[in-house]
Amino acid sequence: MRVTSRPAYTVAPWPAPVADGPVRATVPVPGSKSLTNRALVLAAQATAPSVILAPLRSRDTDLMAAALTTMGARIQAAGADWRVDPGPLSGPAEVDCGLAGTVMRFLPPLAATATGPITFDGDEAARRRPMATVLDALRALGVSVDGDRLPFTVRGTGTVPGGPVRIDASASSQFVSGLLLSAPSFAGGVQVLHQGAAVPSLPHIEMTVQALRGVGVTVDDSVPNRWLVEPGPVGPWTAPIEPDLSNATPFLAAAAVTGGTVTVPPWPAATTQAGDAIRDLLVCMGAAVTIDGDGLTVTGPGVLRGLDADLHDVGELTPTVAAMALFADGPSRLTGIGHLRGHETDRLSALAHDIVSVGGRVDEAPDGLTIHPVRLVGGAWRSFADHRMATAGAIVGLRVRGVVVDDVATTAKTLPGFERMWARMLDSEAGPAA
Repeated sequence: MRVTSRPAYTVAPWPAPVADGPVRATVPVPGSKSLTNRALVLAAQATAPSVILAPLRSRDTDLMAAALTTMGARIQAAGADWRVDPGPLSGPAEVDCGLAGTVMRFLPPLAATATGPITFDGDEAARRRPMATVLDALRALGVSVDGDRLPFTVRGTGTVPGGPVRIDASASSQFVSGLLLSAPSFAGGVQVLHQGAAVPSLPHIEMTVQALRGVGVTVDDSVPNRWLVEPGPVGPWTAPIEPDLSNATPFLAAAAVTGGTVTVPPWPAATTQAGDAIRDLLVCMGAAVTIDGDGLTVTGPGVLRGLDADLHDVGELTPTVAAMALFADGPSRLTGIGHLRGHETDRLSALAHDIVSVGGRVDEAPDGLTIHPVRLVGGAWRSFADHRMATAGAIVGLRVRGVVVDDVATTAKTLPGFERMWARMLDSEAGPAA
């Protein structure tokens, strides 16, 4: 299977469409990027082939599939599914990480189990993202690594002794997940001990733990800030891929800011996805939220309420919540999200820049934002090559004429076809925005 890792699009300004009235639509969203990439990493280590049902096909997941193929696995499309045949992993190989944090942080530990050198590089913005935590952890486990940021080279010898390792994962939960996902292939498994400020986005680590258990791996997470993975065989991946709940949030926000109603089917009754937290956040802002056999339905209020929210564990929702807060009846204070400064861009500074650009008022703090609703005037909304910044601009554009997103195509990172889905949602005659 040949996987194209670079996005095929031309950057062009996108005038965000204005909603003529309350948005009313049903919007199915494709599968979870986080689950798809975890499934791929585990399937590449399995004792038998896996079929990943209805995975997300996006830039980030295509990059992961391409990287694993380069390292020695075989990935083939089977209709809407992916068949993964594990193979001996080896170098020399070159991995393109693009801007995908899951690729640059999940795959170096797996590369350490390969034979031969594997070099990692990515987009220019990716070279600024912190990587030393996972690379120093690999060195502590006996792996030879050249470099501390992209580009770097992991020099695998075919085996990793494993054992205990201490890290500071306060910058990203991906440092923990990356070590855990490959630990079954380490001779001694791994015991990850976190020392430092609280780990952000803990639901993502719980997702990793559940994914490991789902393929038969023994994981002990009974002690806070300690994760123990036993070595042993990895079974084939069999679980379905849930819809990406974080990618669903801009569509639910459309209902909230326009006083409309949007349903996203099928919404899982139980999930480890951080995006599920949007339900409580929307209720705090005054929206009506129901979940039933049809999915999750959000109906916006006459006026949104401002909120005070600690988003430390669900930081990826910050751009969506910030966009909604611009239309609230009072200030909103979003805290606990200093770690977002190390994402695709410094999301806090980026949001502050864009809010001011469209006439808004915002106070930026080291770990959060305070947003003061004022009359907005439109203007340029920069994506900063960040998919969630682009969708935030689309939300703002529903209520403010003249909002122009500079690069909406960056949404292909996790949600290809976003513009088409957005347009269909706004077309009341089109039916479900498939």
